[in-house]
Amino acid sequence: MTDHTSKTAIPTGQASRYLQQLCKHFAHKLTVTFDEQAGQISFSIGDCRLKADGSALHIDLTAPSAADMEQLKDVVIRHLVRFAFREELSVEWQDG
Repeated sequence: MTDHTSKTAIPTGQASRYLQQLCKHFAHKLTVTFDEQAGQISFSIGDCRLKADGSALHIDLTAPSAADMEQLKDVVIRHLVRFAFREELSVEWQDG
């Protein structure tokens, strides 16, 4: 069975900040590795890879099923929106 993948690039000047906030938040319960420019969070339902550059936060997700993918998207974006409450984020997923 092939893993489901999805990715997005969210325009923001705060990409590194949000990447670090997400990783620190989930590090309390999950396996997480990160620095200022890249991170990975291993959820029970899939993996989230993050990259930050000067103009966007890039998120790549991998999950074993379509249902897990939808749940993974929801969890990651819900937390991101909470951390980024000062700005309106534009999220458009590209499913692979």
